[in-house]
Amino acid sequence: MWSSLTSFLSAIAFSKMSYSQLTDAFARGNEYLRVVQSYALEPGMVDIENSLWGYYTRTLQSDQIKICTWIGNNISQVNAQLEEYLQACHECFHPQERHHIKIFGAPLAQSFGIDGLCNILSKPIIILIDVGRIAPEDWLSLVAHEYAHAHVGNAGHNQQFADVLHHLCLGLNLEPPTDDEMKIELKLRSWPYCRSTQNPLAFWMGEM
Repeated sequence: MWSSLTSFLSAIAFSKMSYSQLTDAFARGNEYLRVVQSYALEPGMVDIENSLWGYYTRTLQSDQIKICTWIGNNISQVNAQLEEYLQACHECFHPQERHHIKIFGAPLAQSFGIDGLCNILSKPIIILIDVGRIAPEDWLSLVAHEYAHAHVGNAGHNQQFADVLHHLCLGLNLEPPTDDEMKIELKLRSWPYCRSTQNPLAFWMGEM
C-alpha cells in the first residue's frame, strides 16, 4: 500500500503550465475550498489565510494563489486516495451497517489544532482530513479515527467509540488500543497515533 502511495505523491508535483492553465487551476482550487468550507461544522474551520502567518514571510497573496493552484491541479488525486481508505473502513462492516459518508482533503485552520473532523450533522456525513498535517503513511489511521465518529454518530470518545475504533484497527491492520487505553478518553482522542509534519501547509503548496 505504501509503495503505491509514494508513487502517487511523486506524481502530483508542480509542472510547467501556461498562464491559462494556472488561472484555471487557481479558480478550481478556490471554488473547491469554498465548497468544503460549507461542509465543515463552521466555515472558518477550513482556512489558509490565517494559517499562513505562522509559517511564511512572503506575501500572503502569492502563497494563497500557490495553494489554490496546487489544490486545483491535484485535489482529485488526494481525494481518490482518501476515498480508497474510506472504502477500506467500510469493508470492516456489513453493508447494512455502513453509513453514507463523503470524505475530502482540506487545509484546516491552525487555530483549531485538529488534523481531521467529522460532521455528523450533515447528510451525508462529511469527513474532512488535513493531509498536510500528518505523515502520508498515517493518512489511513486518521481516516479510521474519523470514520469511528461517523459510525457511532457522536463526536465524543466514549466506550462505543472505543469499541468501533478497536474493531477498525483490527480490520485495517493498525495497532488497536489496549483494554486499559480504551477506557482513557485522552488516549482515544489521538488514536491511532499519527506523526505530525513540521509545516502543515507545505503539502498544500506542493513543497513536499
